[in-house]
Amino acid sequence: MFGTGTLFLDMFRDIRRTSLLEGFPDYVAHEARAVEIRLFELGIIPGLLQTPEYAAAVTMGAVRRGNITQEQADERLTFIAERQARLVRHPAPLIHAVLDESCIRRPVGGPAVMAAQLDQLIAFAELPHTVLQVAPYDIEERRSFDLPVNILTLPDRSLVAYAESALQGHLERGSDAVVPVLTAYHQLQAEALSQTASVAVIQQVRKELQ
Repeated sequence: MFGTGTLFLDMFRDIRRTSLLEGFPDYVAHEARAVEIRLFELGIIPGLLQTPEYAAAVTMGAVRRGNITQEQADERLTFIAERQARLVRHPAPLIHAVLDESCIRRPVGGPAVMAAQLDQLIAFAELPHTVLQVAPYDIEERRSFDLPVNILTLPDRSLVAYAESALQGHLERGSDAVVPVLTAYHQLQAEALSQTASVAVIQQVRKELQ
């Protein structure tokens, strides 16, 4: 169906075990073959950019709150690593990530974990197929989104958008629904800091952890 063979079946089995949100199995199947990936996140570093230690801290927080079991936590960590590994391919997809400033300022896992995560973001920005921007607090109501949003461009140039709240995920495939989301994403890019300025902010936050 998605041109990924047994890959999709493996991913679906993993996702079903970890009890992730509705719509995410379809999204990840598309993500595995996307040529462009656009991300916007609030409050937490996106899974594709997380270090293992940061991902473990986030997941263990969910265990301590009773949201998931330890077994589900282990499966989620494995799944995040598999998603990241599937994007290491040739040609690599363009990944454009816009992070709300809260993502880099919210402490997760303690200073050492957070410092390593910020170092990872700086390294990510240096890759030839990536763009990293920070949406600063001072853009205020000009920020386009109040929820995390992912937009994929597939090999045939069709678009898929995925958005989620704490309780629900929703996948959109129709251009009538996705194009306005892409337009809002471009508006967000225009309001966000440049990559150079974004890296400078991340470096400053990193220094504050020392």
